[in-house]
Amino acid sequence: MDPLSWLYARQGRFAPGLERIRALLARLGHPEEAYPVALVGGTNGKGTTARALAAILEEAGFRVGLYTSPHLVDFRERIQVQGRPIPEEKLLALLAELRPHAERLEASFFEVATALALLHFAREGVEFAVLEVGLGGRLDATNATEPVLSVVTNVGHDHLEVLGPTLKDVAREKAGIFRGGVPALTAARGEGLGVLRAEALARKTPLWVLGEDFHAEGVEALPEGLAFTLRLERTGEALRLTARLLGPHQAENLALAALSGRLLGAGWEAVKRGVARAENPGRLQRLLWRGKELLLDGAHNPEGALALREALRFHGLLPAAFVLGFSRDKDHAAMAEALRGLGPVVLTRYASPRSEDPKALLPLFPGAKVVEDPLEALEEAFSREDRVVVAGSLYLVGEVLRRLEGLPAEERWQ
Repeated sequence: MDPLSWLYARQGRFAPGLERIRALLARLGHPEEAYPVALVGGTNGKGTTARALAAILEEAGFRVGLYTSPHLVDFRERIQVQGRPIPEEKLLALLAELRPHAERLEASFFEVATALALLHFAREGVEFAVLEVGLGGRLDATNATEPVLSVVTNVGHDHLEVLGPTLKDVAREKAGIFRGGVPALTAARGEGLGVLRAEALARKTPLWVLGEDFHAEGVEALPEGLAFTLRLERTGEALRLTARLLGPHQAENLALAALSGRLLGAGWEAVKRGVARAENPGRLQRLLWRGKELLLDGAHNPEGALALREALRFHGLLPAAFVLGFSRDKDHAAMAEALRGLGPVVLTRYASPRSEDPKALLPLFPGAKVVEDPLEALEEAFSREDRVVVAGSLYLVGEVLRRLEGLPAEERWQ
């Protein structure tokens, strides 16, 4: 079995805990100790925040490693140095090196991927690593590092079966990436913020809260993105920032990244340049398909669906038809409520047993049509409107991107 197929075969393994990843890193000589780390967790927006922070640090002159998940088209997207994915030959060589240790320790897919990223960063001499938390925080493999800064973007209703059952439980798990004396930032609200605040106090973690200690103000839609003003309450400093990302919710994610970069030593000009060039594929990503507009968005929980709805209205991207496919373990009813009434719906699925049967979703979308093949679903949607939005799962978005590039679908679990 080739190294990547071996790794993918481990997707079904899931056992929360840090024992295996710590043992694996010890066997590798603790590569995670070779550079400072920023951890970025949260229910939604952590990928955008991580990518923007990496861009800011690069603009500040650091050699930066970035680890994100899941990938869309190619596994190599997850592990980048200076914005470039890990070369295939290095990926395969590192997997071959890791394999005997991982098998001995019964490490999971995500634990192997995390160790691989940390080892690659050490060997590439990165001066800073930005790691996107996979699931939760306290027991996530990325939390085997010792961050110099932590971010919890927000706390929402996702993965309750693992992290819950309540929102307060989810918040406590996410606060697990806080460290004593190490700055942390959040844009959380309500009871989630209350728990994060209490956990930060107990750990003696200095916590910066969006809407209290810093602000994202004057958010406006631009033809190709958005603009907003970052204002710091403590100093009175203010900076107008522009970005290529769509959706007013992205102003919060970018504000978190901007202040994080500043706390890590980036100057304001580096912050401005990094935010301006930050991208996050699969999050309201705009493409042309046969001369028509295609929008790809990985919204996969109720909060994400509501943010998508608001973004489409904010940027004047309605009317549109929708191609939707959900994972089985999501709150389908709440997502349907958020997206209902925006336009005609075609229900589909991605190539994994984790994908929900689109026929089972029909009661939530009266009048919708089921087309099981995603590209055929696109054809159907474009027969109804000249703009189509694909949403409901990053795995669906990834499959559509792969298929548009002429690549076969991947069976995805993680």
